[in-house]
Amino acid sequence: MSKPNQTLGEFIIENQSDFAYSSGELSRLINSIRLAAKVVNHEVNKAGLVDIVGAYGETNIQGEDQQKLDVYANNKFIQTLTNREIVCGIASEENDDFIRIEGHKGDHQNKYVVLIDPLDGSSNIDVNVSVGTIFSIYRRVTPIGTPVELEDFLQPGNNQVAAGYIIYGTSTMLVYTTGHGTNGFTLNPALGSWYLSHPDMKFPESGTIYSINEGNYVHFPQGVKDYIKYCQEEKDDRPYTSRYIGSMVSDIHRNMIKGGIFMYPKSSKANNGKLRLLYECNPMAFIVEQAGGKASDGFQRILNIKPTELHQRIPFFCGSKKMVEKAEEFMRVSEETKKDQAQELSFSNK
Repeated sequence: MSKPNQTLGEFIIENQSDFAYSSGELSRLINSIRLAAKVVNHEVNKAGLVDIVGAYGETNIQGEDQQKLDVYANNKFIQTLTNREIVCGIASEENDDFIRIEGHKGDHQNKYVVLIDPLDGSSNIDVNVSVGTIFSIYRRVTPIGTPVELEDFLQPGNNQVAAGYIIYGTSTMLVYTTGHGTNGFTLNPALGSWYLSHPDMKFPESGTIYSINEGNYVHFPQGVKDYIKYCQEEKDDRPYTSRYIGSMVSDIHRNMIKGGIFMYPKSSKANNGKLRLLYECNPMAFIVEQAGGKASDGFQRILNIKPTELHQRIPFFCGSKKMVEKAEEFMRVSEETKKDQAQELSFSNK
């Protein structure tokens, strides 16, 4: 039960019994993430005052140019989680491979692995636009006492025990779920404490905002083009408003509060989509579903997808339930039309 002015620490302790494997480790893990988030937030707020903005000069495993804050945030989260000795493995969007964490005596006794996108939307740092951190927590599947393996990270999203994001904006918020609703905490920078500001967050069932990079319109599948045209029609409660920040955390956070849909579909430039299943889509899908929304790749539930690669990319649609379902309807109709046309062409050639 949430209470006015409740701190994140108090909330975690009070609701620890909701967690199936309650032993205090998950609480310590969330506490470590909130600590690292405060440090990263402090550095983000100094952007422009110290040499922390701009390109780092290297590319990550995704082939993307790393920003200085990407590297700083990545190192800070890994360092904090490692030093607290509460996880047995970490996978980051910025690292080629996962990291095995040795226990204090090298005994691999910890039960959890963390997957993290340390700084989502970091290219926006230089222009003072909100960015975020996304994290996902799983209970390992390999035997405790042995080193973690790739299979500990390649779990479907419905196995997540917790997921969340931190948004570094006009205020800094930590939003997370352990499968019992989605709750948001705002950082009081004067005290260094997080306070429950958005209890039991819920997506409106529908909304009037669609978020997509329309500059890639010509590269989108026909179903996505048709849905965009639907959003722009002057009919009923449409046209919808187009709002796209370019930081997924910011776009989804806004849509959760106001109602809307976020889309990053596959395209002729990125046939598998661009967003990472493990670091971005799974944690966001868990948060969104716990807030009454829906997350899909256009055809199936995100959390049901069995990962095959650590840095796997997929198309992503999430937000208000009715809006996502309508987008899926356009995708389905487009695919059926394409199949019918292919069959007709096949018959005509016989």
